[in-house]
Amino acid sequence: MPRTFTDHDAWQIANADFLAASVAWLRERIRTATEPSLAEPPPAPAGGEPTLMPAGDSALAQALRARQGTAMPDGPTTGASTDTGDRLTRAALAVAAAEDILPEPTLVSVASTFGLSRFERDTLLLCAAAELDPSFGSVVAQAHGDSAQRQPTFALALACLPEPAWSALAPSQGLRYWQLVDVVRGAGLPLMTSPLQAEERIVTVLRGLNYLDARFAPLTTRIEADLDQPLPPSQADTVEEINAHWQRASGHTPAIQLTGPAAASKQLLAAHAAAGCGLLSYRMPISALPTDAAELDALARLWQRESMLLPVALYLDAEDSDAEDPNRAGTIRAFLQRVQAPVLVAVRESWPELATGSVTIAVAPPTVSERAEAWRAALPADTDDARIEALAVQFPMDATVVHELAADAGADVTRVWARCRERSRPRLDSLAKRLDPTVSWSDLVLPAPQLAQLHELADQVSNRKTVYEDWGFGRRSSRGLGVTALFSGAAGVGKTLGAEVLAQQLQLDLYRIDLSAVVSKYIGETEKNLRRLFDAAEGGGVILFFDEADALFGKRSDVKDAHDRYANTQTNYLLQRMEDYGGLCILATNLRRSLDAAFVRRIRFIVEFPFPEQAERRAIWATMLPPQTPHDELDLDRLAELRLTGGMARNIAVNAAFLAAAEHTGISMPTLMAAARSEFRKLEVPLRESDFQLEGK
Repeated sequence: MPRTFTDHDAWQIANADFLAASVAWLRERIRTATEPSLAEPPPAPAGGEPTLMPAGDSALAQALRARQGTAMPDGPTTGASTDTGDRLTRAALAVAAAEDILPEPTLVSVASTFGLSRFERDTLLLCAAAELDPSFGSVVAQAHGDSAQRQPTFALALACLPEPAWSALAPSQGLRYWQLVDVVRGAGLPLMTSPLQAEERIVTVLRGLNYLDARFAPLTTRIEADLDQPLPPSQADTVEEINAHWQRASGHTPAIQLTGPAAASKQLLAAHAAAGCGLLSYRMPISALPTDAAELDALARLWQRESMLLPVALYLDAEDSDAEDPNRAGTIRAFLQRVQAPVLVAVRESWPELATGSVTIAVAPPTVSERAEAWRAALPADTDDARIEALAVQFPMDATVVHELAADAGADVTRVWARCRERSRPRLDSLAKRLDPTVSWSDLVLPAPQLAQLHELADQVSNRKTVYEDWGFGRRSSRGLGVTALFSGAAGVGKTLGAEVLAQQLQLDLYRIDLSAVVSKYIGETEKNLRRLFDAAEGGGVILFFDEADALFGKRSDVKDAHDRYANTQTNYLLQRMEDYGGLCILATNLRRSLDAAFVRRIRFIVEFPFPEQAERRAIWATMLPPQTPHDELDLDRLAELRLTGGMARNIAVNAAFLAAAEHTGISMPTLMAAARSEFRKLEVPLRESDFQLEGK
């Protein structure tokens, strides 16, 4: 009965004993094969392949049969043959005794894993022996008759090992196909006499140390996740679906595409799914895949070897890649066809024909109700429930992140909210600019109806869970669950200020879209940029603000040529993404009539920002100067007579401040009037000098 080890350190000692016995047996095989006085004519190998076989093979066979319960035949031997046979027998018996352990020795398990024959297994041991025993190199050198040749060769393996086969070193056979052994080919050296070297990764495995091949260190990262934190039901179901596909696989494991914008959730579920199957999960960006066919094949084969040595699952990250890129899609497809191991491919949208038999599974963050439950469990019991629901609605985070942020911020819900904003802040720097609003409702001067509309808009954003989750409206349709508003009016009437006030009220990040970075003259590029924009925004608590939206959301035209057709496709795509977007999207335009009618139908709020009347202009001027600004008494009624917008008033106030600072005085009415005259001239607004005259001046 084999010795069974539950203690890893004890097994390591037993495995080392087996390797030591195996190397000692190798020494006897080489000594027998290379000392002429001990050698005898060897039998021909299977298939009639010529080689040299050492004497004493029958003794070894008897020892192996004895291990299997078959008695060795008795018979006298004499002289050197007797001594040689006894030493080989003792060495073989020592190997057999040391091998009888559970878990089985690494050399045995490696040979079984890669389907090695007995001769291939012994050849691997021969190549690794110099690494396992530093003195073994001198044995090899003596066998070769060359003190410089301390590495074994295939010729030596054929001469000294049992059951030799010429085919063992073919590139298609296990030793070389799985890169267990390297052939060090020198100039003019034939294959038979070229040095053989065991791969460092394989030598460490034989020693009982198993870790990911160092060549993957710059290409992959371990997916770290708190596996002790239970998943909410919706995500647990997804993990079970992934595991079911892996467990049902026979032979080729299907690649699984994880779709959707929730990149963090995909990695979390990948880690849980891998752990459920006893695997370690590693992430590799698809940019790490080489485009050269030979390099790609080598990498795929190396990963396949790793999956056989160290149970692993690969998470191929294609989040930022385009399925329409034939080169990139072809590279992934070729890689997947060569890897018969668990692979998850993270994509935004399903890639058609990514791999034969691939499976597509949609991944989403926990539902709003599940997120709310996670926040209730993580935050103190007396936390305001309305604030918890706001966190759950606005930030689509996994339960592990919820507990992490709650532990970091403690009981301070305001700090928790700020940490959520920081954590979920999207990567939009190349497509949008994040604004940092410091304004409030008191800074926004609008007629009562428009102010009421903005307050209603803020209320809808805040109460989405109640309507969509608790009252069931969200179960009727998964589209149009976000809030879209159109701010129209002339330049400077407060559209951007209105967006900033909403962002400050809702405590959300406000991103103003950079149209110069989004709109492209190349067909299809604008849609790609918009897809990146909306996908990134979905994962964070942000407000998207499209200034001068008519440049993007203009009316669709009649199709007269290919350019019109693609322009209409772009508009249709925008319509679709606006309906699918779950956050607040604000469009601002000076030309409402230029917008496509289909957009107007999909917009929930249309807020008209009128040109301010005199009373509103007076209110604007009353809040225009900061409290710490030195100034004379201002005639607000006189300033309100100037027909201008809030944006113009701000420019006038800033310019007047610089004029006053240059004169080392405070802001006065003459200073403001001088700045106003310059602003009107800059904008080419018709003016009369009398409009800027003060009484008594």
